[in-house]
Amino acid sequence: TILLGIGFLGFQVYEFRSFGAEGLTPDTNQFGATFFVLTGFHGTHVGVGVLYLISMLLGSFRRTGLGADRVLHIDLAGLYWHFVDIVWIIIFTIIYLMPQ
Repeated sequence: TILLGIGFLGFQVYEFRSFGAEGLTPDTNQFGATFFVLTGFHGTHVGVGVLYLISMLLGSFRRTGLGADRVLHIDLAGLYWHFVDIVWIIIFTIIYLMPQ
């Protein structure tokens, strides 16, 4: 999940730069503003999730690992990623799949 999250963020940076080079910026029109705000906020949430998972991964290498006292953190990480996935499905549908 960490690698896929980082890959998603890399693709998002590439997409933002490509659209900017073609003239689509948040100042261009309403679509540009909506696109960059929605996908930017989603990317921020993915970045936070990746950092949270990295912190859990590093914590698992401790001598005590992620014991019974960390079960809530593991559950919250899973719920957080499900939330991010559901939001992406909605954003993807609105931006990429709905007709003009």
